[in-house]
Amino acid sequence: MKITFLSFRPLRSIACGGLAGAFIVSLSLATATQQPTSTSVETQREAMHKLAFLVGRWSGPVTIMRGPGEPLHLTQFEDVEYKLGGLLLLVEGKSASADGKTQFSALATISFDDATRTYRIRAYNNGHYVDTEFLALPHGFSWSFPAGPARIVNTMHLTNKGEWQEATEVAVDNAPSRRSVEMLLQHLP
Repeated sequence: MKITFLSFRPLRSIACGGLAGAFIVSLSLATATQQPTSTSVETQREAMHKLAFLVGRWSGPVTIMRGPGEPLHLTQFEDVEYKLGGLLLLVEGKSASADGKTQFSALATISFDDATRTYRIRAYNNGHYVDTEFLALPHGFSWSFPAGPARIVNTMHLTNKGEWQEATEVAVDNAPSRRSVEMLLQHLP
């Protein structure tokens, strides 16, 4: 009886190991089917390389118009770096007042989906996020998203001096858009 029990135990371990292995394989297959199909990691890297002009540390003035009254004047900092071997851009932005206190902070990831041939941005701020298409322009970018009845459009381009110039426009319903943010950043060494 003892021998039978001992010989049964390794078989049981093998069976459990086989079930665990089958579970891991099936989970991996299920996860793989949920991921967008990729024709080539190199295609993604090449597309992301078009945004190399953004990489680095940037700083400069930002003006935020929050409605009637005086605009808010802060200093903007943008840190942009490649992650995952050049497949992802990580963008961290912060605005600070004259006393150095952070007034605004956001984090974004930018990637390229080779299946749809589009860039995507996922931006996080104040406990919320937006996931939308990101348009790569020659020496710039644009991205937009709805916010209730408003449409927010962010557009950036490099100036002739190599400065990061960005503006945010807000349009509510059919009213003309109004500028809510302007910034002009210098590339830091």
